[in-house]
Amino acid sequence: MTTKETMHTNSILIVDDEKAARYGMKKILQRDHGSIFEATNGIDVLQKIHTLQPALIFLDINMPQLDGLKTLEKIREMKHPPLVVIVTAHGSEKIAVEAMKKGAYDYIAKPYEMEELRIITRNALEKIALQEENTRLRMEIGMLEGYGELLGQSKIMQEVFDRIEKVVTADVTVLLQGESGSGKELAAHEIHRRSKRKNGPFIVMNCAAVPETLIESELFGHERGSFTGATERRMGKFEMANNGTILLDEIGDMSLSTQSKLLRVLQEQKFERLGGTETLAVDVRIISATHRDLEEEIEEGRFREDLYYRINVVNIKIPPLRKRKEDIPLLVNRFIQHFSKKHYKNVVSISNDAMKKLSAYNWPGNIRQLKNTIESAIVLTNNDVLDISDLSEDIIREEKTPDSTKNVHYHLSFREAKKILIENFEKDFISKKLEECGGNISHTAEALDMHRQNLQQKIKDLQLNKDIKE
Repeated sequence: MTTKETMHTNSILIVDDEKAARYGMKKILQRDHGSIFEATNGIDVLQKIHTLQPALIFLDINMPQLDGLKTLEKIREMKHPPLVVIVTAHGSEKIAVEAMKKGAYDYIAKPYEMEELRIITRNALEKIALQEENTRLRMEIGMLEGYGELLGQSKIMQEVFDRIEKVVTADVTVLLQGESGSGKELAAHEIHRRSKRKNGPFIVMNCAAVPETLIESELFGHERGSFTGATERRMGKFEMANNGTILLDEIGDMSLSTQSKLLRVLQEQKFERLGGTETLAVDVRIISATHRDLEEEIEEGRFREDLYYRINVVNIKIPPLRKRKEDIPLLVNRFIQHFSKKHYKNVVSISNDAMKKLSAYNWPGNIRQLKNTIESAIVLTNNDVLDISDLSEDIIREEKTPDSTKNVHYHLSFREAKKILIENFEKDFISKKLEECGGNISHTAEALDMHRQNLQQKIKDLQLNKDIKE
């Protein structure tokens, strides 16, 4: 498998079934780039990636056996895929855009200008060099345990960090989904902090916290006299976020009428202040976040489907804490250091028994609840090591059973509490059926009256650790 340590940083692989096309591109590039290789089709390139380890691939769309799009998909499945520039015929930009959604870095249409090809190549290789330098620096300063303020050593969080890393340099809209308190705002801040907009403003708009009568004014601003109490002109969040990033937190709680106005801003990057006639243009990256299932909201008529596709160019799901319990010790120790210093206490660690209790708890309030629990314990303790007696009664009393959630989730919304209960039921029920069927997927799907593919997805989502037999 290609790795960033062994990848040839400046090597290029040209993939085209036409010899003349390969020759022409190679002739243009070889003056500035020495290591240039050729492949004749999709199957050929997949074999050569492992031996040549190119940093950059120019991939023709129209090829026999395995076309460019299917080849791109297979390349993107690799652990550390090289950058891919799609080569397409003039007038096929629609296909090229589809390829970029599938992970291509850029595209170039035939016939191309020599300078255009050189610029794309130079930019791609500079991006690769920068990524490798960032990886080296992160390893040197021990950043593998987290991603800025977003911490986690678990496999599921490393996948989240990897996905964030891929979108920081791509100026696209991002949808962050996850339960309340799981770290969506931290993820949004990291995307902004590492992006080319990092020197611009980062503006947060909590769509659930603003009354419906004021949300339009909050987003787009208002002119003096536009409504009762509007005594002066006021800038909205979009205007404040110009040349930066805006986080629309809890966008799933936004009304349909406001959604329609927001859609225009996403499409045109233009709007008018409430009560105004001047059209304002802004350059803003939009990140949205929600704890709601937006596809379900669309089905129930509470969220616009066209807006959903606009904000969901890249989707990042932040897992709940109960799905990454191996991260709890890391988070606990980090919070102990932070709050011990903040409150001038001398708490240096936590007992094994207390850590076991924290690791066994389901954390319906996620990281926010864990953070508050540790802060409370540090404020109230008289010891330098936190123990079980320093923890709250809810955590001490919790038993590890599927029914334990019935008594500890009343502070959540109905939808969130229901989701946790259903998830626990599904995990327990499917797990037992798998055991009854000896881990055989097909037999279990038949017993559950489910499609085999749906069951496989459920097993993956619920992280069932069973001896699965395909």
